[in-house]
Amino acid sequence: KESLRTYAKELVELYARRSRMKGFAYSPDTIWQKEFEEAFPYEETDDQLRCTEEIKADLEKEHPMERLLCGDVGYGKTEVAIRAAFKAVMDQKQVAYLVPTTILANQQYEEFKTRMEEFAIKVELLNRFRTKKEQDEVIKKLKLGEVDVVVGTHRLLSKDVEFKDLGLLIIDEEHRFGVKDKEKIKK
Repeated sequence: KESLRTYAKELVELYARRSRMKGFAYSPDTIWQKEFEEAFPYEETDDQLRCTEEIKADLEKEHPMERLLCGDVGYGKTEVAIRAAFKAVMDQKQVAYLVPTTILANQQYEEFKTRMEEFAIKVELLNRFRTKKEQDEVIKKLKLGEVDVVVGTHRLLSKDVEFKDLGLLIIDEEHRFGVKDKEKIKK
């Protein structure tokens, strides 16, 4: 019970600090953003377009963004996330895309890589299926700012993972992560 009380107090303090923080306000959409979005090979749904615009508007505010996007499988949540990631990268910020399983990490990595390759955006994968040497190389590049987007599992939460300038964290299937994992990231 004491441990729970302590943790609850830490959470309240963290959220109080966040509410007073000034965040990074992203620039308005560029021509490249428009080109990137037009390159999407499918027709967007009205909800997908609305969510994309709302998220980009949030990113342009000077307050740390926190948004939950819910939708069924096939709704197009990944494309919404990819567009937000693209916007962050256009302002020289790094993006971390956190997923709960190695299979999903591989799928999302391929999706991000395919969508972003024409724009020379460096996308990497970090999970337990990568060799120690590959993981160390990705971690080194993250710290130096040589990776724009990293897709990974809980491995992204390890103490040795540092970013040069992390600007956006996207958590896929948030319910699959513990409260402590998510709050650790916010700290």
